[in-house]
Amino acid sequence: MRDTKRIAIYPGSFDPLTNGHMDVIERALEIFDEVIVAVLHNPSKKALFSSEERVDMIRQSVNGLKPVHVDTFGGLLVEYARMKKAVAIIRGMRAISDFENEFQMALMNRKLNKDVQSVFLMTGLRWIFTSSSIIKEAAQFGGDISDMVPKPVKLKLMAKFPKLNGQA
Repeated sequence: MRDTKRIAIYPGSFDPLTNGHMDVIERALEIFDEVIVAVLHNPSKKALFSSEERVDMIRQSVNGLKPVHVDTFGGLLVEYARMKKAVAIIRGMRAISDFENEFQMALMNRKLNKDVQSVFLMTGLRWIFTSSSIIKEAAQFGGDISDMVPKPVKLKLMAKFPKLNGQA
């Protein structure tokens, strides 16, 4: 029997959180004892939602999923993982096009901290085509994104994009 919890970090910008992200979180919970959804704070990146708004949307969306925690971080991911005593970094992948970049990041993280494993989870087939960028663009022009994001995210997107307000 293990003496320690297996903690995994699921990092990302989550601008915004999608149902594809939720799929990865739920499946990561089947493997790990605890998942920390870590919102990257990167001031040089232009985000639609502030870090605080993203954390709030994620917390509302994962409400009831135990044990999921939501946090923000800046700097090196492996340092954050060490601080949180994580054994793994979860990376979601939609298609083979995601692999090269993810593979390079995993190798660098491994070089920086060999004790933290990279775990790649394929997004469910239903979510392969979704990305935060595509969802933001569809929402901006009034597209129906109801089945692509959790309800708290849809409400925040409706507040940002008035054209979405016609959706029930």
